[in-house]
Amino acid sequence: MLLIVAVAAFPVAAQQPCLKLVFNRYCLGGDINLFAQQSPPALRQEDGERVALIYYEGPERIYVLAWRSLLYKVQRRYRIASQLLYEELFQLLREKYGDGEDRSQFPDHARTPSRKQIAIRRGEGLAAHVWSVPEGWHLELSWTREMGLSLAYIADELDRQQAGATRSGY
Repeated sequence: MLLIVAVAAFPVAAQQPCLKLVFNRYCLGGDINLFAQQSPPALRQEDGERVALIYYEGPERIYVLAWRSLLYKVQRRYRIASQLLYEELFQLLREKYGDGEDRSQFPDHARTPSRKQIAIRRGEGLAAHVWSVPEGWHLELSWTREMGLSLAYIADELDRQQAGATRSGY
């Protein structure tokens, strides 16, 4: 009886599953509707089973994506995209998570940092690095023409499920 009372005393948010607490605020695997009630977004978009919330944190935007009400991706988009900031974030992540995997794609002529930056701005290349962790999520640091410089935390299984639903037409 005491155990039931003790569990009931905690808020619902504390009881929801959380693969990773991202940016000390967003819970990968958590309920997006509960989170949106507790922290109303600047913008909310819905498309069937998909929900996107957008938050502004200073000059940066945070995109919170969910499928079937479960949060599967949190992406911080940096207002200023530069080689210096990319390298700074890369070093911090490498120190914490190890070497990771380079998934950058550049044309053959883009061998120097300045040529790579030009290729990114023209949409001819992208810088991307991924770190996988055994807890069922991974990080992606990327710099593209479309999104600029961003850091995303992604729940692996939920991402696979929503991608599979997209490919199958559901």
